[in-house]
Amino acid sequence: MELRQLHTFKVVAELGGFTRAAEKLGYAQSSVTAQIQALEEELGAPLFDRLGKKIVLTEAGKRLLPYAIALLQTHDEAKKAVQGGQEPSGMLVIGAPESLASFRLPEVIQKYKRLFPQVKIILKPGVCWEMRNMLRRGELDVAFLLEPEMKDEDLKIEPLVVEKMALIVSADHPLASLDHVEAEDLRGETFLHTEAGCSYRAIFEQYLRKHAIETDPDLEFWSIEAIKSCIYAGLGIGYLPLITCRKEVEEGRLAILNWEDPNPSVVTQLAYHKKKWLTPALREWIHLVREYAKEWRENQG
Repeated sequence: MELRQLHTFKVVAELGGFTRAAEKLGYAQSSVTAQIQALEEELGAPLFDRLGKKIVLTEAGKRLLPYAIALLQTHDEAKKAVQGGQEPSGMLVIGAPESLASFRLPEVIQKYKRLFPQVKIILKPGVCWEMRNMLRRGELDVAFLLEPEMKDEDLKIEPLVVEKMALIVSADHPLASLDHVEAEDLRGETFLHTEAGCSYRAIFEQYLRKHAIETDPDLEFWSIEAIKSCIYAGLGIGYLPLITCRKEVEEGRLAILNWEDPNPSVVTQLAYHKKKWLTPALREWIHLVREYAKEWRENQG
């Protein structure tokens, strides 16, 4: 099994066709076909179903793809390590939900870039289950998860800080004047949610179901900033990590309701694949994140 064949296989899978893969790789189409056939013969299984002009991965191809990506990445990382010494360089692909990308990571990235300017950082947004799968497929070097503490047979997951959650309303909302808010007080309210798949949204929706609370049609947003703006305008209630709205609460624009929080310890966690080779760039990133995590825990009070 040659790396050249695996690279060709990966490109064909990404582009969905032999002709387009040949154009991208600068090969004759017959060369691409020959490489894939040689790979299939060695593995003893077809990797693509050829449905007319359409090319799709077989089950064997789907199983091979994450291994091909990992092998090619390891090859690239080994070359960089030998050619570039131990000075961090290359690229880091980091996954994080919007709340952490906006309110936890900017300072870390700023300091890291100051220390290691030769490293290119790509920050990809996503929900937690999606990022775990991206780590398994080798599409991310490292990810930040915001969900109840968990373990995974494929991933190394390290808890960093327990995040305080808050049920947020506009400062002049009727519920803001109550000393304590019960589940019954939330009946009939409109809730402004983060996107589907968000872990803490699922926690809050479970709380509502537990208390049989039927609400007005809820609203779903892709942006936390949009949610806060709409809460400030009096459009509804939001359940958000405190780090995302602390400033607006301190300024008196938003208010935190005193209620029975169902939060089963939503935790910011650092995750990477157990078989991932820790390049100098990735090792330094993990080290710096751990240093900042100490400050995050202290500032939680």
